[in-house]
Amino acid sequence: MFWLVVLLVFVVVFSMFLGRYPTPGLISFKTILTDTLAQKLVFNLRVPRILTALLLGASLAAAGGVFQMIFSNPLVDPGFLGVSQGAAFGAATCIIFLGGAAWAVQASAAFFGCLGLLLSYLLARRVRYGGWVLRLVLAGIAVSAFFSAGLGILKYMADPLSQLQEITFWLLGGLWSITWKQFLTILPVVAISLFIMWRMRWRLNLLSLGDETAFSLGLAPARERTLLLVAGVAATSAVISVAGMVSWIGLIIPHIARRIFGADSRYMLPASILIGGIFAILCDDIGRVLMAGEIPLGIITSLLGAAIFAYIMINQKVPTNK
Repeated sequence: MFWLVVLLVFVVVFSMFLGRYPTPGLISFKTILTDTLAQKLVFNLRVPRILTALLLGASLAAAGGVFQMIFSNPLVDPGFLGVSQGAAFGAATCIIFLGGAAWAVQASAAFFGCLGLLLSYLLARRVRYGGWVLRLVLAGIAVSAFFSAGLGILKYMADPLSQLQEITFWLLGGLWSITWKQFLTILPVVAISLFIMWRMRWRLNLLSLGDETAFSLGLAPARERTLLLVAGVAATSAVISVAGMVSWIGLIIPHIARRIFGADSRYMLPASILIGGIFAILCDDIGRVLMAGEIPLGIITSLLGAAIFAYIMINQKVPTNK
């Protein structure tokens, strides 16, 4: 864990000096001291972007780890309960009907992302069969499909020369428009949510055993599971509202953390936070320096995440009976 922290600090500092001005690649410390434009670029654009990427990766990875433990399903990601599709629907709604101002898109995406969780919860309360976890899973699938259909309708209604392009770029995900204002807007929500998930990390081991076992060990399963879900959804909605749709981080990073530290959530969850931050920053670095034009972050995370996921499946050890 100590070396992960060291690696994260190194990646943050390394990314500050990596860019395309004044020449592609690394710039020297002397250049930052002597070049006024380089100073403004680094401290006003690059640093808030790197820190937002850190929050993005940490939030999605932590939420993914929490959801996978609570639902006992290794294929669950932070957008599982209608959050991602709800945020996408909210952003598209704002772009088409409310003018598409940056702050309005952010607020609308966060609102509809949280609304996705609320609708999933209310629908799960109405389902008459199966346990609570199964009902919540089924409700999340239905709500996600509902918002996906709504998003399709909005894309059909959008002006193809302006609004549709903006919606498409938002769905691809990216941090090219991040400023200190946007970073500070999501920082309180993300910090509180990550603290709650980190503070309750040891309880995930008990919650994953089932309600009866958790209750017999002194937990209040429904209340604590709800608190963890709300924390994960709040962090996810906050980062998605400024970064757009960025997939695979919440799915693949907990798998990597489990392979290194084991399934114990006391170690898996902090490792997921650190590895998720490192992964998101490196993917953003690749997207902004690999080509003259910036590659959307969602494309990079999907490509690398799918490749890592395939590698994990191929090299998964299968127990044999002797």
